[in-house]
Amino acid sequence: MSDVKFNFVFLGQSILKYEVPLDIFLTINSIYEQRFNELKRANKQLVGKIENEHSLYFDGENSPKMTKHNYLPLDVRTWFQKMFTHYLDWNKIKNTHCHLNSIWVNEMKQHEYNPVHVHQGTLYTGLSSVMILKLPKTYGVEYSSEDSPQNGKLQILGSSSGQFAKIDYQPNIKERDFYIFPYDMRHTVYPFNGTNETRRTLAANCDVNYNPIQNRGAQ
Repeated sequence: MSDVKFNFVFLGQSILKYEVPLDIFLTINSIYEQRFNELKRANKQLVGKIENEHSLYFDGENSPKMTKHNYLPLDVRTWFQKMFTHYLDWNKIKNTHCHLNSIWVNEMKQHEYNPVHVHQGTLYTGLSSVMILKLPKTYGVEYSSEDSPQNGKLQILGSSSGQFAKIDYQPNIKERDFYIFPYDMRHTVYPFNGTNETRRTLAANCDVNYNPIQNRGAQ
């Protein structure tokens, strides 16, 4: 996949950042806005303190919290699969089976937030992601340390330790950013204030049937 453009951050585990193609970005936003009243609420299976959490795709095990459904066209689902596969290839993770498990949208209003959490699908091993679909013009007043803003920030926490280790990542997000990272990387989104606009992001989970013994020392 030499045509894929991306950047990376290493916190003991890799975070890869991509730019979403404009047609994929517009399609997802359009489906969310035009079919909003049809979408299944995802709150019961999420930890976010967010009123509007709605699912676009679910192909996991049916449960009282969520049942199988799909609102996304094949080209969008194929693009997600391509990105998750690229992450695994770049990290030299071999002999895996990937399964796109779930895709949903979080639309945060002021004062809402996502506490520190990890993800899982049908499996405990896999890849999660954050896509930036819409941002407010302002995140409001920073009540202290204005030179180090935190309002509305995405923070991804690494598990590495020791001198000079990078232990967290707070990207300056913009629309069409797409970040992929392992299920067990803790992450959070801080609240913002002072606006009636919303902060719209998408998360997608991909189960990865992964054998760490077979991948040990892979080059």
